Parts: sequence; C-alpha cells; structure tokens
Amino acid sequence: METFLRSRVPWEAGPNLKELTDEVGIDMDRFVESIGANKTDVEMASEFGVSQKTIQALKEHFYSRGIGSTIGQD
Repeated sequence: METFLRSRVPWEAGPNLKELTDEVGIDMDRFVESIGANKTDVEMASEFGVSQKTIQALKEHFYSRGIGSTIGQD
C-alpha cells in the first residue's frame, strides 16, 4: 500500500542570528569574524559596546543553532 506524503514547508525556529545582532546594534559579519578570531567575551563586549551577557547569549545561539534557524524537510 502506497502512502501519499505531502511535502512540508520549512519554518523558522525563532529569530536568526542576523535578526538578533541587528536588534542589539552589532554587525553580524563582524560578530562571526570575532568568534573565528577566538576573541574573548570581554574583548567582544568592549568592541561592540554591549554586555558580556549579550555576547554570551549571541554565541550560544551561534553554536547551538548556527546563523539561521530554518527547520523542515524536503
């Protein structure tokens, strides 16, 4: 017996990194470059003019969800 599987459209699992960095006034590309350069949270907070807690939250999002948060199947 053949079962018809309807294709599902991907959806967002929350805001992506671009939206989050824009919200706090950080250029996402520079943020990712800073991670790649192994800058500390203190260095990044000073560079971007935000708290260490903000940097930690953005890094957690980056490491757990990547740049985008699209989920779904083809």
